[in-house]
Amino acid sequence: MSVKAVKAISIIGLMPEIEKVIKLCGDSGCFQPDDAMSFYSDTKNFVPLGEKNPYSQTIQQLKNSCEAGGFPLDYDAENTCKAEISEPMKYVSNFVSETDNILGRKLMLEQEMDDVRRSIEQVEHFTGSNIDFTEINNCKYITPNFGRLPKESYEKLSAYSSNQYAIFFPFSNDETHYWGAYFTIPEQKDEIDRIFSSLFFERLEVPPIAGKPADYLASLQTKLSDLKEQAKQEQEKLSAFWEKEKNECTAVYSKLMELDAYSEIKRYVYRYHKSFILSGWIPADQEKNFTQKLSNIKSVEFSVTDSKEIKKQKPPVILKNPPFIRLYEFYVKMYGLPCHNEIDPTAFVAFTYTLFFGIMFGDMGQGLVVAIVGALMYKFKKMEIGRILVPCGIMGMIFGFLYGSVFGFEEVLTPVHQAIFGTEGKLIEVMKAESINLIIYGSVAIGVVTIALSMIVNIASSLRRRDFESAFFGPNGISGFVLYVSLVVGLVCQFLLGLSIMNAAYVICLVIVPLILMFLILVGQEREANSELLDI
Repeated sequence: MSVKAVKAISIIGLMPEIEKVIKLCGDSGCFQPDDAMSFYSDTKNFVPLGEKNPYSQTIQQLKNSCEAGGFPLDYDAENTCKAEISEPMKYVSNFVSETDNILGRKLMLEQEMDDVRRSIEQVEHFTGSNIDFTEINNCKYITPNFGRLPKESYEKLSAYSSNQYAIFFPFSNDETHYWGAYFTIPEQKDEIDRIFSSLFFERLEVPPIAGKPADYLASLQTKLSDLKEQAKQEQEKLSAFWEKEKNECTAVYSKLMELDAYSEIKRYVYRYHKSFILSGWIPADQEKNFTQKLSNIKSVEFSVTDSKEIKKQKPPVILKNPPFIRLYEFYVKMYGLPCHNEIDPTAFVAFTYTLFFGIMFGDMGQGLVVAIVGALMYKFKKMEIGRILVPCGIMGMIFGFLYGSVFGFEEVLTPVHQAIFGTEGKLIEVMKAESINLIIYGSVAIGVVTIALSMIVNIASSLRRRDFESAFFGPNGISGFVLYVSLVVGLVCQFLLGLSIMNAAYVICLVIVPLILMFLILVGQEREANSELLDI
């Protein structure tokens, strides 16, 4: 439950040994490269190698292809491709091409199926007619207009009985519309279209039906079945292709990931005459193992420095937590990692987040659902939030038991509470008015304790990084802590316990003095910031 100690390492060697050093750094899994220019004062003769990463684009192509095909692609350090680099690059090209071909054919079939489904949906509305649509479509002097008419509008057609062409022929109907057609001739087209438009007629682009609608619908359904079968065959081809290629694909992907890591490290290498310089960071507990391997490479020298002795650079942060607390590193990383000389807040986040979730969402049934969904999210989608939902769901179940709530039913566990705790009703009657004060006071107390603990963590972190100004006089330092606790204790004693302890001495020493100290520090910080702006 802390930030792992790291050390800076600078490596100098002759150019012929550079590939060995980079491979060693990459295979170690613990080396984090950094800009060598920031580790040395005289860098005028440093020249970057300037080599581009040739693997990142190929890796992305492979990832995109596997994602499109639904192939699970994972790095396997023990299953790397031993072939020359041209072979993995060529393999990826062939793999992507074959996958794209199968997916392309499948996509075309799916698009065609969508078109057929739309046609079926439209033709179904006209199957009530026994008319041969081929004859209608072959008419030269009349134009059919297929669509639907609201039932209210259909009833209003009688108002246009004087126009013998304003006739709607319904083929089928549902709760709100009649589906059918009206016909126009060139001389009456504008007038008839205007009438039906005023009646809110919705025109449909009906496919060219050949023969009777029922027969045409049957042919469309047969076509859809054939397309589904073809799409199924393409999916089977895709699955068989992955089953055949997954081992080699994983090996190639793992090899490319290794080469990509080496290439990324090489970006930080600088050339110095006939030598190279590489600087970075390693965990303190890996120093012995890492340096022993470096010592086996001829013409290579290195120096290791404690991160505390380096002022300019910001070392990488490695969090060190037990398995359960490690789940909540997801939130800590999302909001910002602590500095290497600060306290890791992950344990505090894990405790408070899980506790508050249980308090707010206490329900045995819903908590169980949350835990199961979280486990499935992580197992099948590898979503980090899924792992956090499991303990949160369990905590929700615990508080749900205390509340006596199962899927919103508040009295299901009352007999259980009576048998276990010997109470007249439930252990905690959340829904009753008598419990409101307890809930309010409990919530306030938890909030007060949480804020106080947060301030203590900030004070400890400030002391560790030797920021004594913030530790003693900052709003979240000792002065702020004294002010906050003094006000809380004073108000609790005054209004809840009836003890008047906030006398003049109490207020001056524990409220006014901390406020003055914090105010002076803030003024000093503002002046310092303005001075820096003027210097710029």
